Amino acid sequence: MKRRDFIKKASVGATAAAATTTIAAPFVHAAKKTPIRWRLQTYAGPALAEHVIKPQIEAFNKIANGDMVIELYNADQLVPTPELFRAMQKGTIDAVQSDDDSIAAPVDVSVFAAYFPFATRYSLDVPTLFNQYGLNEIWEEAYNEVDGVTWLGSGPWDPCNFATKSPINSLEDLKGKRVFTFPTGGKFLQRFGVVPVTLPWEDVEVALQTGELDGIAWSGITEDYTVGWADVTEYYLTNNISGAWIGSYFANSEKWEAVPEHLKALFKVTMDSSNYNRMSWYWWGEAHYRVNGGKLKLTTIPEHEWDKVEAEAVKYWDEIAAKSPRNAKVVEILKKYTDTMKKAGKPYRYAD
Repeated sequence: MKRRDFIKKASVGATAAAATTTIAAPFVHAAKKTPIRWRLQTYAGPALAEHVIKPQIEAFNKIANGDMVIELYNADQLVPTPELFRAMQKGTIDAVQSDDDSIAAPVDVSVFAAYFPFATRYSLDVPTLFNQYGLNEIWEEAYNEVDGVTWLGSGPWDPCNFATKSPINSLEDLKGKRVFTFPTGGKFLQRFGVVPVTLPWEDVEVALQTGELDGIAWSGITEDYTVGWADVTEYYLTNNISGAWIGSYFANSEKWEAVPEHLKALFKVTMDSSNYNRMSWYWWGEAHYRVNGGKLKLTTIPEHEWDKVEAEAVKYWDEIAAKSPRNAKVVEILKKYTDTMKKAGKPYRYAD
């Protein structure tokens, strides 16, 4: 090729390429996404929230990648816990992690949340009852009758034991004890002379120090050590009135419906992951702190005495069953489940 022809063709090619580049690739400003924002309040104080929900919310926010951001608030930080349900209905707060009982959910099944006496013995009982014995469908039915709030699912927490300032070695020792506990658990414990006391969560430690409280029946030993209650009590009663707390997630219905399906699925996946991780954390802690805690002295009420408490619980179940057909259905399930576990024997239950 002659030098003159080469220069001519190269010049034409370069001009065409430049024109193509200029026309085909204009600069475009990408539109910024406006994330969906939620405010979620948990029943738990700061130290406990670190374990029972904060990892979930951090994971959700990370995976949502700017499409949605959940701001987490601790117990009573925005709204007092007993007012959470109404606040959620009004849209003052978008979502809640708590038991139905503590937030005064206006459904008949709320009595079975938190620590319904002797309904569970182990944390695995909770997902089994909800997933295999029909409690999921019953809870959905109940909340479908209430406007403004959507129940998203339940999971297991720790057992309910007493941590006290003086030792409890018999039922007689329970009489007159002023105890911070849950609404339904407190009503049941009144039958044994316990005086239930309601306080904001953050005031409990000070109330134990000042003598306003004699003890707590709000958790197992893991939480006693985690949140500092083991520093202001001296004794831990190994008998419990329930083997696992039943907690749930709830959302304002309008806000939940506005969430895209992929983010709804993401929230439920992280919720299930949180339930699983929390269950193993408590299973570890309930044994670890009894053996290695070093702060609380363990006491036990003899079985022949504690049997009276379990017998009274059966009467209590029947009283609750009489309050509504749906409650009766739940109690029937609990009785069937307990009977099955006892007949199955170890490791499910020890035979009477």
